[in-house]
Amino acid sequence: MQASERPYDHLPFSFLPYACTPDAYQPVSRLPLGAAGHWRYAARMARKPASQNPVTPPANEAQEQSWQITLFGPRWQIEAALIAHEDAWDWDDEVILSGCEIADDKPEDWRMDVFLPRKPTAQDRSAIKALFAGENGAGNKGGGKAPKMIEECLADQDWITLSQSGLEPIHAGRFIVHTPDFPVEAPKGIRAFTIPASRAFGTGHHATTAGCLTMLSLMKAEGMVARNIADIGTGTGLLAFAGLHLWPRALATASDIDAACLGVVEHNIEINGIAPGASPGQLTMLIADGMDDPVLQSRGPYDLLIANILAGPLIELAPDFAKALVPGGSLLLAGLLSTQEDQVRAACRRAGLRIARRAVHGDWSVLWLRKRADVRVRASRPGQLPDWAKSWK
Repeated sequence: MQASERPYDHLPFSFLPYACTPDAYQPVSRLPLGAAGHWRYAARMARKPASQNPVTPPANEAQEQSWQITLFGPRWQIEAALIAHEDAWDWDDEVILSGCEIADDKPEDWRMDVFLPRKPTAQDRSAIKALFAGENGAGNKGGGKAPKMIEECLADQDWITLSQSGLEPIHAGRFIVHTPDFPVEAPKGIRAFTIPASRAFGTGHHATTAGCLTMLSLMKAEGMVARNIADIGTGTGLLAFAGLHLWPRALATASDIDAACLGVVEHNIEINGIAPGASPGQLTMLIADGMDDPVLQSRGPYDLLIANILAGPLIELAPDFAKALVPGGSLLLAGLLSTQEDQVRAACRRAGLRIARRAVHGDWSVLWLRKRADVRVRASRPGQLPDWAKSWK
């Protein structure tokens, strides 16, 4: 992305994208699919158990030796295989995939890394090959032949320490996000949040989370007022913290489907000086599946809903989001690829939500929508949506 194309150059803050690899996060000039930060990791973490975090495998003294399979190929082939992987709902969730450029100066040369908690089996190899041969896989363009697999046994390492060692601070909108290993002194007008690397998604280093921080800053800059905020699929709690900082007198609620996030958010609340509680200026954390929770419903309606999850659930939940918003209320959506944006926006239109702003970072879209007044909320029509949007559960 050229400097002139950046959507927020006119604002007094910046967005610095970061790319993720298994052992380090490195700044890059643009954010292609995969290099945006384990796009599979970003998409599934909102609805998968904490143990699937690829950079922080669960500690287990009896854990088998970890292995890595690496495949090299052109960008289109690796991207197609990653997309086929996202559609493979019977995929072994212990097997983690990532894709990225092999170097900043070779944007079309990519690698796919497959991480396994065991020595690869014939079944594992067949599952990987199938990603390049399926109807929606790389086989559409390249004859269905998978690249050569390079297998490697990984040395035992302290994965949490290793991942934290590469998580340098990022500046997104009016915020700096850093791990405890990289303390920062925030300049005037910038709020620094300490978010340890954890098994919950949302350290700020993924393009979707950083994009949400930037869009929240834009909302504030444009004069939006939020008195009641909810962050659905909060992960680490970061976006809820950001909303509460920008609108410090608001009621704030954070929720996630993963019970492991409760302890993560409570810890992050403590180390960041966030006030827990149910009063204005305080944050309530709860475990809930989407909007189906009596506490979430009783605390509404909301001026601002934030959801950085998956395109499928964003489509399914669009009517619920609309019903939970006040007329004119704002909905901030992320976690969707640009190729999925049309379907997400169509579901939002049917629910009475109109686009206010959008931003694209590499292959990821961030959407700011507003609820129209006096409009009938209509449910999404799964029969008219692609397979990936119908089977997200």
